[in-house]
Amino acid sequence: MQIDILTLFPQLFQGPFSEGIFQRAVDRKLVQVNIHNIRDYTHDRHHTVDDYAYGGGAGMVLKPEPIFEAVEKVKKDTGLREGVEELPVILLTPQGRLFSQEVAQELASYSNLVLICGRYEGVDERVRQHLATDEISIGDYVLGGGELAAMVVVDAVVRLLPGVLGSEASAQDDSHTMGLLEYPQYTRPEVYRGWAVPEVLRSGNHAQIAKWRHEQAILRTLKRRPELLDRANLDSAEKQLVDSFKKL
Repeated sequence: MQIDILTLFPQLFQGPFSEGIFQRAVDRKLVQVNIHNIRDYTHDRHHTVDDYAYGGGAGMVLKPEPIFEAVEKVKKDTGLREGVEELPVILLTPQGRLFSQEVAQELASYSNLVLICGRYEGVDERVRQHLATDEISIGDYVLGGGELAAMVVVDAVVRLLPGVLGSEASAQDDSHTMGLLEYPQYTRPEVYRGWAVPEVLRSGNHAQIAKWRHEQAILRTLKRRPELLDRANLDSAEKQLVDSFKKL
């Protein structure tokens, strides 16, 4: 997968994209991330990327020209022609659709992504109307810019790519992947300060372990994020299990 990120602050991405699982994915050529400084696509000597809003108001608005030209350059470099091949161009904005595991899985199916990091009071509306194909928000709060949101989106998407994680089951068992929160996890020591690992996990009975983990995932979701159960595709036995847990 190739991911192109448009930003005013490319240095912010140096740390998060050069460590751990992500760096290993880059080293193994499973993902390529290109960071583009929006200022490089300006044509005045001051590299102006923002201006006052028409109609007045506080703050500055990102100009459309450098953003359009940056995306057009990405399309040209990747051999994509406008209107021919589909290229998701995602604007990170508080006004976008809420990011979720389902959205991450959707984006992971593409071979190329372009992320535009907003700043200041936002971007010129023509970017939203005529360039962006999608708008994504990572939550109902406001950040200083779209860079942190882009990092969240990229991290969530990249770990879903085949071969990135040591085990494909790791991603499948994550919270939200199956519509439930993840079951409790334990490791050595077997007893710590008097708190023991549940006996079922030490039994070696894989069927019982799987059953316990699934039940615990449902119970944890019910206790912490009950609204998720309304969207989860539960069968009749699982619904009965939820009802029994509610009576406890």
